[in-house]
Amino acid sequence: MSRSVFITGIGTGVGKTVTAACVTEALQADYWKPVQSGLDEGTDTETVQRLLTNKVSVCHPEAYRLKEPASPHLAARLEEVIIEPERIYTQAAALQPAGRYLIMEGAGGLMVPLHENVFTLEVIKHLQIPVIIVAQNYLGSINHAMLTAKVLRYEAIPVAGWIFTGDYHTNESEVVRWSGIPQIGRIPFTSRVDAAFVKSCASELLPRLQEIMEK
Repeated sequence: MSRSVFITGIGTGVGKTVTAACVTEALQADYWKPVQSGLDEGTDTETVQRLLTNKVSVCHPEAYRLKEPASPHLAARLEEVIIEPERIYTQAAALQPAGRYLIMEGAGGLMVPLHENVFTLEVIKHLQIPVIIVAQNYLGSINHAMLTAKVLRYEAIPVAGWIFTGDYHTNESEVVRWSGIPQIGRIPFTSRVDAAFVKSCASELLPRLQEIMEK
């Protein structure tokens, strides 16, 4: 399987960045979020960097940093910036570390627009890298999860597996069964997300990650 992995969510606020930190820590990978929108409360790259404890991982600067906490295409429009997919593709290739994984985190879900005609889905498809889907239980989450899985299957994009976050719900096993996509693991709810929590979750995820990623 590819040495790069793209982490997407079934929606916004499902724990994608914490999951990215856990996967990065588990694999001692590098981390990169190509497009960051919203800077006032800090960036996801800064969050992941703060949560890592291994001495190997590198958190690379974003290709685009946009101040407005909005969809990338809208934030870019407000700042008169054009997000060029080719720039993302070139940097992804240049940042790929030798012998280690590069964990890429998207903004929101698959159909988040990066500019007027390009969605996150097209970027993943062009890069030809597997996806980890982050899902959380909420009203409507089954629909969002199954739509995400169906689109990825339709586009013939390989999926490494699901990582569920938050409080456990039986929906998880049903989503796994209906989608035919394996579960990598889960990251439980905590009121304190810190480096110790990420390290603990990373150790739980590692055996399954290794099993799936080395296929």
